[in-house]
Order: sequence, then C-alpha cells, then structure tokens
Amino acid sequence: MGGRNAVLALVLLAGLALSSLPVACGGEPPAVAGTEWRLAWWPVSGLDPREFTITLGFEDGRLGGTAAVNSYGGPYALAADGGFRVGDLAVTGMAGPPRAMRAEAAYLRLLRAARVLLLSADGGELVLRDGGGRDLLRFVPVR
Repeated sequence: MGGRNAVLALVLLAGLALSSLPVACGGEPPAVAGTEWRLAWWPVSGLDPREFTITLGFEDGRLGGTAAVNSYGGPYALAADGGFRVGDLAVTGMAGPPRAMRAEAAYLRLLRAARVLLLSADGGELVLRDGGGRDLLRFVPVR
C-alpha cells in the first residue's frame, strides 16, 4: 500500500509541476523566424553596443549570431504571449580585445536573462525584456 501511495504522490506532484508552466492561449508567437537583427541598445554603461558586431538571428527553432568576438547559437522557445527562453548556448572560444570580450560577456548574460520578446508592429525593432518588464536588449533589423 505504501508503494502505491508514493506513486500517487509522484503523479500528483508531476501534475502540479506541469500546471505551473506557462501555456499560450490562442494567437501566434511573434514572427521572428528567418529574421536577423543588430544590437542597438542595452543598459550596460561604458560600452556602446554599436561599437561591436552583435547580431541575433532566428531560424528553424534556433537562434544565433555574433557576440562581439565569437559566434553563438542554441535553441529558444517563444510563446504566443511573447514569453521567451534561451536554451543552452554554444559559443566559439576565440579571444579578442578586452573591451570586446567584456561586451560579449555582457551580451550573453543579458540574452540568457531575457524572458519576453516584443516585436514592433512595423518590424523595425525587436526588444528583449527580463521577467520584471525591464528592457535588456533592443535590436534593429539587419538590412
């Protein structure tokens, strides 16, 4: 009887865990597949992101680009409500100038912290925000 109760408890816990995951209700996620962006703003003082090549592209459920020095890529999830998560990122291991390496570390940290993706109606800006609604990264399209 104890084993059966333990199994029931595990099933109930699993159900509770699944019910706490965000679920998209209707609508479609922002259309970012096949787009490429260049970083235009971030809240990092002392480093202007426009001094570096920092890009973000989306293709086939993956994101990637250049992070000032290295290339990076990995999976992402995007919900209909704009909920956004970055999976494990692979980053090449080249070294660069100290300033560029600081920019790269800041960018990857902010990208991993993003929880919301917003795309302007005209497609002229993509914004990544944290869970508190603060802008982390603002991008413009690569033309």
